[in-house]
Amino acid sequence: MAEKKSESVVRDIKRRTRRKYSTEEKIATVLEGLRGE
Repeated sequence: MAEKKSESVVRDIKRRTRRKYSTEEKIATVLEGLRGE
């Protein structure tokens, strides 16, 4: 289950990076995903 969740987080990040987020925002997104928020 955790693997599927992380995959969806990665997909979400890839979607967001198209909007040219800063590196800090990408890292924050990853941390939020890991926390499950």
